[in-house]
Amino acid sequence: MRGMTLGQYYPGTSPIHRLDPRAKIILGILAIVCSFLCKTLFSFCLLEALVLLLVILSGIPPKLLIRALRPVLFILLFTSLVNIFMTRGKNLLFEYGIFHIYEEGLWNALFMILRITSLILMTSIFLTYTTTPIALTDGLEQLLSPLKKLHIPVHDFAMMITIAMRFIPTLAEETERIMNAQRARGVNFSTGGLIKRVRSLIPILIPLFVSAFNRAFDLANAMECRCYHGGEGRTRLKVLRYNVWDFVAILLLIGVGVGLVFANRLTFGGSIL
Repeated sequence: MRGMTLGQYYPGTSPIHRLDPRAKIILGILAIVCSFLCKTLFSFCLLEALVLLLVILSGIPPKLLIRALRPVLFILLFTSLVNIFMTRGKNLLFEYGIFHIYEEGLWNALFMILRITSLILMTSIFLTYTTTPIALTDGLEQLLSPLKKLHIPVHDFAMMITIAMRFIPTLAEETERIMNAQRARGVNFSTGGLIKRVRSLIPILIPLFVSAFNRAFDLANAMECRCYHGGEGRTRLKVLRYNVWDFVAILLLIGVGVGLVFANRLTFGGSIL
């Protein structure tokens, strides 16, 4: 849980930090698209080079980024095993009973690991590590502002998303404190069968829900005391403005996506079936 990075901001003055939050939201979406465009080993190598470039440009310590992958280690392991044992192909490498491992399955497992890690790292760099929650709220609200003509409460929607992202690390820390307190009282979360482990979570969930509701009430009272009434008539201290580098970054990432499409036509290395 200490590796939970969603909603955390790493202060800095890097080129990515200085981008407009609306541009970084668009870049995050393009990064997700780029991660799904890769189908060959060469295209994935280009994608990993892009991730390395973003890490260097952002100035974020690599150890902090590696911690972001801890919560998804189980997902990486599970998806890898599924691809290894469920993929069928032409080149059989290992066979034992009902288990068959093909070369194509190993490639797919490798590509799935690279895709998930790249997706998490790129979106974390664009949307959380280099963008404050307030800037992210303003950027998301302005990007969705055309929906106001359809009487959709865009400001409330953006505020709810930002508050949810902000409190994910807080709830993770609260869960860890509750678990440590329960361990001090003799509760064991790592032994016993499945039913016993599920029952052992009850002393965690009840205090966690109570704490979450208390935080929600405190936040609501604080917003009311500050005369918060939604986005109607609300002004901003900092007005968002695009600059040349925002458009350059978006065009460069679109160019990377086009390059990945052409890179998929190169047949050396593995490819996804």
